[in-house]
Amino acid sequence: MTPFKLSEELIENVQLLIEGTKDSELLELLEEVHYADVAEIIDDLNLEEATYIIKLLDSEKTSDILTELNEDVREKILENLSAKEIAEEIDELDTDDAADIISELPDERRQEVISELEDREHAKEIVELLRYDENSAGGLMAKELVWVNENWNVMTCVREMRKQAEEVTRVHSIYVVDDDDILKGRLSLKDLLTTSTRTPIKEIYIPKVDYVNVHDKAEDVAKVMSKYDLEAIPVVDEMQRLVGRITIDDIVDVIREEAEKDYQLAAGITKDVEADDSIWQLTRARLPWLFLGLVGGIGAAAIMEGFEEMISKYAILFFFTPLIAAMAGNVGVQSSAIIVQGLANDDIRGSINNRLWKEMLLAFLNGLVLAIILFFVVWIWKENPIEALAISASLIVVIVVAGIIGTFIPLFLNKRGIDPAIATGPFITTSNDIFGILIYFLIAKLIIGI
Repeated sequence: MTPFKLSEELIENVQLLIEGTKDSELLELLEEVHYADVAEIIDDLNLEEATYIIKLLDSEKTSDILTELNEDVREKILENLSAKEIAEEIDELDTDDAADIISELPDERRQEVISELEDREHAKEIVELLRYDENSAGGLMAKELVWVNENWNVMTCVREMRKQAEEVTRVHSIYVVDDDDILKGRLSLKDLLTTSTRTPIKEIYIPKVDYVNVHDKAEDVAKVMSKYDLEAIPVVDEMQRLVGRITIDDIVDVIREEAEKDYQLAAGITKDVEADDSIWQLTRARLPWLFLGLVGGIGAAAIMEGFEEMISKYAILFFFTPLIAAMAGNVGVQSSAIIVQGLANDDIRGSINNRLWKEMLLAFLNGLVLAIILFFVVWIWKENPIEALAISASLIVVIVVAGIIGTFIPLFLNKRGIDPAIATGPFITTSNDIFGILIYFLIAKLIIGI
């Protein structure tokens, strides 16, 4: 299969067909194109052209297209559709995708769309999903799944599975429940096919099954599915009743969104924004951290003013200030990035003290190697071993302190329930710059003897 490639020629062709209302040619062009690729085409069209395609294509395809569209584009398209037209799209979707789209609508519009849904059972399940937090297992799950009762025999089980499978896009697992819908285990398809039709399911199902609770965080669900390489996982309520399932495609979205959020935090962006957002939205997301950097710079300048006499006498100390600040910031970010990654992957175990000692030793070894190199560079350059010793010794201490701060802050934030990814951004860089400059001049003053 040749990978789809969006080109200006294709976009222009689509626009010309829309302009000329050549519906049959447009349908023929898009017929064999995957819905995700059609969504990519629509993202490059204006609102009128995008709406035209959505109304032209069959709801079975456009419903999937809507789930793949950029959120801003989807929102504008839905504003151009009637409640009945949106309901026709929703009727074609699995409950999880349907709930995601409906949750983006204004409250009044949401009620109108739900009232227009033809499948009332489908509508009921969507409403149930809307009650859950979008970042919880309940907000991620779909109601479509295949389940069997432990008291059925194999023949009854197969007959019931055929009925259920008609409503399920892909059957990942077969779950076993009791008469009260309590999750009991899972059923192996191999065991089902190789066992007598009269055998009770209770005798062949596997009681061990991984599951999550409706109120578990989406990130925790992702960790479980990643750890055990699961394609799907059942979801239970407070009474251990089976209420839905989460599939790997939903978890991939969670992982991607979390990675994007962490990347933005590391870059000093406090809100979830995209490149196409307004200047005002982008300014609000970036300005807080830039203000922090401004405060840090003023603080560093104030510290240097306190050592004005020493700087005027030993100008070389001033020349190496950017190096000290940069090394402090870099080491802090390196340490915090490793810790944040470990926390995200659930690899950080043991006491904080052990982690700090390890990072302190690592920082000391790195600092010692760099300080030895710097010592000889300054000595050869200025032919003053005392100045060289002051600068290189300061570098060791600055690197050790930066490593400790970069390790401690994300661990501390995580303990307090705050996203530790904040610690990989300008916050850690600015704090280490200030501490680094202060330590640099204090140690230099101590060694030089002023």
